[in-house]
Amino acid sequence: MPMSSPPDPLCTAPPWTTRACRCCGRFWPLAVLAAAMLAAWLLDLDRYLTFAALREHRAQIQDLAAAHGVVAVLAAVAIYVGVVGLSIPGATILTVAAGFLFGTLGGALVALAGATAGATLVFLLARGTLGPVLAGRARPFLGRMECGLRSDAFSYLLALRLMPVCPFWIVNLVPALVGVPVRTYVLATVVGILPATFLFAAVGAGLDGMLDSPAGLDAAAMLKPKILLALGALAALALLPVAFRRLRRH
Repeated sequence: MPMSSPPDPLCTAPPWTTRACRCCGRFWPLAVLAAAMLAAWLLDLDRYLTFAALREHRAQIQDLAAAHGVVAVLAAVAIYVGVVGLSIPGATILTVAAGFLFGTLGGALVALAGATAGATLVFLLARGTLGPVLAGRARPFLGRMECGLRSDAFSYLLALRLMPVCPFWIVNLVPALVGVPVRTYVLATVVGILPATFLFAAVGAGLDGMLDSPAGLDAAAMLKPKILLALGALAALALLPVAFRRLRRH
């Protein structure tokens, strides 16, 4: 019976090498995302997401949208996904531009699809890479938030989406770290960004005359107190079920 030869020590990977390979396999998508975000920052891509840029290039953009139809819609969704995924400031301008190009309903649907897809990609990426590593280490710091998000995830996320008191990217990441279900996350994102999305798309649909105005337009001008109060009221309504359940417990 032939004797099996002992394994060659030069061909046997040490345990730390195996662990390193597993870590690289888990974190390479996050590294790619971080590199893309750094590139976007170095290239100053947000300079294209301004009303001044929209005013300067509106004729070319309108011609492209009219000439390419469905392809232009898909390109707009892809750009929106990239902006949200890379956390580039300017999603509001993109929503207004989508309304300007495709009308209120078409622009709102483009923005809704792009924002939801971009936010969900970040959520899934964070859950698959950072989630397993930080779940135990971050639990002492996220304990109370984790408890609230697990029991009333939809209401909390809906309120955060309706009234953007936290940066969009934080609302994308924290639910991934505390184990919010994907279905709940996506549904709360869609419903939560719907009112503001239609509002800014409607502004964009009537933007032609405003772009010709010497005063111009900026995002702050559109966020009037009445609009902020309305969004705040919707966010408060989203938290009513949480308050009701808390009262019943006590």
